[in-house]
Amino acid sequence: MSIKNLPFVGSAVAIVTPFRGDSSIDFEAFGRLIDFQIDNGSDAIVVLGTTGESSTLTDTERRAIIEFAAEKINKRLPFVVGTGTNRTAYSVELTKFASKCGCDGVLVVTPYYNKANDSGLVRHFNLIADAARCPIILYNIPGRTGMSIPLTVYEELASHPNIVAVKEASGNISYAGDIISLYGDSLAIYSGNDDQTLPIMAMGGMGVISVAANIVPRVMHELAYAMLSGKTDDAQKIQREYHELFTALFCEVNPIPVKTACSLMGLCSNTLRLPLAELSERNRDKLTDTLKKYELI
Repeated sequence: MSIKNLPFVGSAVAIVTPFRGDSSIDFEAFGRLIDFQIDNGSDAIVVLGTTGESSTLTDTERRAIIEFAAEKINKRLPFVVGTGTNRTAYSVELTKFASKCGCDGVLVVTPYYNKANDSGLVRHFNLIADAARCPIILYNIPGRTGMSIPLTVYEELASHPNIVAVKEASGNISYAGDIISLYGDSLAIYSGNDDQTLPIMAMGGMGVISVAANIVPRVMHELAYAMLSGKTDDAQKIQREYHELFTALFCEVNPIPVKTACSLMGLCSNTLRLPLAELSERNRDKLTDTLKKYELI
């Protein structure tokens, strides 16, 4: 367990950003989604992550979402903001803004497209952490960014008082184990993949930042807290029972399937921003059947 203060333990939803048919942000639906999460067991809410289509949003839209979410959540749950981009100066600006809005933590992804060498990564994350007035969660997702945070970089970052945790979404369980084994006293770890929540938490992880929680928030809360309380048999049962749903939500690139699921459940529209496009008819039919199987529609 990390010795530093964490913004949350348990299951945090990586919440979708709802759009209207004209692709503008649907704040009315966003408010409903936030209330749905609070009413149904999520332990924290993460806005402007991968699932929130943050890379398609303008600066004005990002700031509007941060302000709206801060006011709507109103300290009812921990509130984490994705402020990482591929430009360090802009990430610093967003982090300062999110901090002023009262967020409980920020999620900072590795710089995408331009990547960085080890020295650049250390300076990038440290500058953002220096600017924050809240805990920092590093976000390792090489499948989306083209690079993974090296263990030697974690070693340098672990001493920063504001850098408290890692969202590990590489899909590599052994790598997650390396992080926990080497730096678990100063960096907590959250699973970044729903289907790996149990094994990562079994090694000492403190929870999950979840896509599935958009539609089954209480299930993900119960899974995480079963592990945190040592009820591994209960956790194993949940992980096995919902494995098919977790898999279905990644039948195409995230967040296309989960936004389709939210639409089928009447939570928000299915509008995505290009270059994301609607789920294929074949996969939509399969996802619909899966949601019916779990009695979600």
